Amino acid sequence: MKKQKQNKIAWNFSPRTDLAIEAREFAQQQKQNTEELDGVKVEIKNTDIYQITHVKILNETGSQTMGKPIGNYITIESELLKQNDITSHEQIMKTAAEHIAGLSKLSQKSTILVVGLGNWNITPDALGPKVIDKILVTRHLDGVLPEEIQKSVRSVAAISPGVMGITGIETVEIIQGVVEKLKPDLVIAIDALAARKFSRINSTIQMSDTGVAPGAGVGNKRMTLNEQTLGIPVIALGVPTVVDAATLINDTMDRMLEEMIAQTEQGSAFYEMLHNMDTDEKYKLIVDILNPYVGNMFVTPKEVDAVVERLANIIANAINIAIQPGITMEDINRFTY
Repeated sequence: MKKQKQNKIAWNFSPRTDLAIEAREFAQQQKQNTEELDGVKVEIKNTDIYQITHVKILNETGSQTMGKPIGNYITIESELLKQNDITSHEQIMKTAAEHIAGLSKLSQKSTILVVGLGNWNITPDALGPKVIDKILVTRHLDGVLPEEIQKSVRSVAAISPGVMGITGIETVEIIQGVVEKLKPDLVIAIDALAARKFSRINSTIQMSDTGVAPGAGVGNKRMTLNEQTLGIPVIALGVPTVVDAATLINDTMDRMLEEMIAQTEQGSAFYEMLHNMDTDEKYKLIVDILNPYVGNMFVTPKEVDAVVERLANIIANAINIAIQPGITMEDINRFTY
């Protein structure tokens, strides 16, 4: 009975993350090796400004190990995303646009629906709606623009459907209705994510071709927005803006235990106790520390308001450049505001 209770505690406090790179790190940690996982391929590229990690889940074995669908997950990491560094942001924007275009595989006549997921009333969850404010929508201009301009503009529509707590409607149900009416060739969905490591908050952009489950990172189970539910490809973009408080405490405890072990005489009873403390025992301590808020507390940096505005601008402009063949970095600020 005691063992069952411990397993339940450990399950409740499994690290919550929407990031494929963190799911890979956690899977490797569970297997206690640094070799690449079966069914998973990883490519990493570093520059002075950012690091790009491309995680490819190749088959069902990799999918089960990672806990994520088969597909491509491209992550850009940079501490400069948190700062008001326009030059660096333009480089990240350009790189993100290239990868969005690569995942999208659009033709000139493609119609794109951009969806901003999240609650515009809560800043850490407002990334999606803020991106929608900056998307260059053109579907209503079809047949109105001069012919020479029409050739360089794809049909784009955008919507921010809100959250179920506001509308009383599943987000996917709203999008399904819009897709049925507009018949777009692609959906691009933007959502705020949850991260395993606090260092990745507001400094990471993930792009994938596997869709998105709104609210999954914070424990809200909703219908998944993907090709199976919509009948068309779905590209998902997101930035982690929150971290689970239990995870944050667990990381702090790990660092404390490592330091205490380093400072304790090897072979002593206290050393053995620290060295042999298992996952269940640590999670039990976390339960006691967080009670009665366990499972409901998430943490975000105090400067999240300004950072989310900048991130929304970066992501929106990257999307605009990726899906509009006639727009370049030099043009971008002429078309958006």
